[in-house]
Amino acid sequence: MSEKKPIRIYVTGGTFDKEYDEINGILYFQDSHLNEILELGRSRIDVETRTLMMIDSLEMTDQDRQLILNHCRDANSNQIVITHGTDTMVETAKIIAKAKLDKTIILTGAMIPYKFGTSDGLFNLGSALAFAQSLPYGVYIAMNGRYFDNDKVRKNKNTGIFEEI
Repeated sequence: MSEKKPIRIYVTGGTFDKEYDEINGILYFQDSHLNEILELGRSRIDVETRTLMMIDSLEMTDQDRQLILNHCRDANSNQIVITHGTDTMVETAKIIAKAKLDKTIILTGAMIPYKFGTSDGLFNLGSALAFAQSLPYGVYIAMNGRYFDNDKVRKNKNTGIFEEI
């Protein structure tokens, strides 16, 4: 029997990791909150994390998406979670899916920054880690306790909820 490899987590930014500047009233990036979130959630899952970028997904380029794909392809784990901005998460998932990797890859994010204290990020990350361990190979979106196939989901811009299409 082969040794179980840690789940690989790639951080790309998005609302998940935004900070709030109370003086200027702007959201910005500093460091990922991922380790803090895993500790708060009392996670006992073996993970390896790597920050690929810290950007808003609306600013993500084709080159950024290619970088994410390359890291997924090169990862020695077949279970991957990607924290990503929700606005273009589906587009990134579709690009990764075209590569047809023999891996379970879950993209997740948050509608509210973790630092606000009422973020859905903790729940979404926990769900994504569980789905990475239980779903067959493929690329999925995990939000609000549900998972979606990468080609059958959209973010409803009116409700702020991901839904099946």
